[in-house]
Amino acid sequence: MRWQGRRESTNVEDRRSERSGISMGGKKTGVLGFIILLVGAYYGVDLSGLVGTSSNIGEVGSSLSQNEEETLEKLSRVVLADTESTWQDYFARSGQKYSAPTMVLYNGATPSACGTGQSAMGPFYCPNDHKVYLDLSFYNDMKNQLGAGGEAAFAYVIAHEVGHHVQNLTGILPRISRLQQSNPAQANQLSVNLELQADCFAGVFGYQAVKNNMFEANDLEVAFAAAEAVGDDRLQKRSQGYAVPDSFTHGTSQQRLTWFRKGLQTGDPTQCNTFTN
Repeated sequence: MRWQGRRESTNVEDRRSERSGISMGGKKTGVLGFIILLVGAYYGVDLSGLVGTSSNIGEVGSSLSQNEEETLEKLSRVVLADTESTWQDYFARSGQKYSAPTMVLYNGATPSACGTGQSAMGPFYCPNDHKVYLDLSFYNDMKNQLGAGGEAAFAYVIAHEVGHHVQNLTGILPRISRLQQSNPAQANQLSVNLELQADCFAGVFGYQAVKNNMFEANDLEVAFAAAEAVGDDRLQKRSQGYAVPDSFTHGTSQQRLTWFRKGLQTGDPTQCNTFTN
């Protein structure tokens, strides 16, 4: 990625110096504790399929050197700034103003308006406070545990979470949330539709990144691998040896890649209607 020297977003809240870890009975919460603590809406890279496996996402091999952390902070700020430019232009074309999200950098665990967030579950977006939450150590988790390393893979994850923010601003998130509550039998499928649309929106960011010479040809392959790595089927097979389609909440690897590619090829958010296609 050609990201060095590009504009960095100032919409960043750095909590990394704060004490990490949330206590429950004197012990740090793990993945299951996170699921219990996080109430309200949560939209993120779903790693719950790895609960109870030896992968220990967010715990093993996730430490960063000072130089690595400084580089990832700058990269994250640049990616966020480029998402701001992408969506500001799109909203302006329809006579609207884009209100950018705040990105919260933290270590281990942190409070949010959706409950307690923990790095073991990966990056997430909270619609209640319009913030994207990111533990930079997830970069190593992607590389070491999910086999999806690289700066472009990290950029895809950030752009995906910003995609949820766009859904929130346009009223898609609250509308789908109401539908899920009124029709629980369709809740999982509606969640899949939301996540695939966020992947498509991440592709729209990628379209602009290619036009602006930030993404190179090899970067696209890295981003494609990241989209596939977080498919429900792949995560479930890693954890238990088989997939249970009825339990999917984010989509298969193929679906995630397909919709990311669609956004990347068209650069048009109107082509990201995963609810009717």
